[in-house]
Amino acid sequence: MPRHDLTDAELDELWDEFHTVVNMTSKDLADWLRVRASDEDAEAFLDETGHMPGLSTGQHVLRILGRRKTDLDEVDVTTMARVVERVRSQRREDLEPTAGDAAWRHKLMTIGHDPLQPAD
Repeated sequence: MPRHDLTDAELDELWDEFHTVVNMTSKDLADWLRVRASDEDAEAFLDETGHMPGLSTGQHVLRILGRRKTDLDEVDVTTMARVVERVRSQRREDLEPTAGDAAWRHKLMTIGHDPLQPAD
């Protein structure tokens, strides 16, 4: 039984969109997060009840990448929606590789999106 309020179709759409904007592999993201672990730009998305304190968005993205769609919970769904929204708000719709300021690229990479990589 899913632990979120989305219909199957809505979850399928979010899942696909999340996996489109998160264009780094689990290994690449894990390596990047280790490099950036002490960076003050690491951002945590907490749910309304305060679950997973201190878990950065990137760490949560990494956790989601290791899950099956049927195992997602409300926090996962919320994080996925926020990541999609953030990437889409800062990128062109086609997600074509784009060079930009290093700080901007690094912030996007902390949530699993490398703007220099082509979208799948």
